[in-house]
Amino acid sequence: MIGFVRNVQLWFAPRDVDAEGTTPDYRFSLANERTFLAWLRTALALIGGGFAVDQFLPDLQWGWRVGLALALLAAGVLCSLRAVNHWVRCEMAMRKGEDLPVSRFPAVLSIVVAIVAVAMVVVVFAGWEG
Repeated sequence: MIGFVRNVQLWFAPRDVDAEGTTPDYRFSLANERTFLAWLRTALALIGGGFAVDQFLPDLQWGWRVGLALALLAAGVLCSLRAVNHWVRCEMAMRKGEDLPVSRFPAVLSIVVAIVAVAMVVVVFAGWEG
């Protein structure tokens, strides 16, 4: 927990990240940044999908619509927070010459998206009225 709090502090203090270890090859830092931006694009897509479900499926039963929209919105929020946390962890690992951190988050996110997709398929096959 203390490590996570330290990482959150580093989100807003990039100079503290620069103070750790030695500067890695810029190509690796830029690749880390591109990965961060890809995660943010994924988060934006999930958030957009959540709003789309809520706004463009008014005939869908209220519980289904809100449940699916909230699942997508929550996944987007978690994805955006995880993006910055992973960026900091990778940057720190590169600066310290350590192995890059591993995470179960991509698998969890994939499962959540798959569950929402299966729910949408069920809704489509069952019809819009609930």
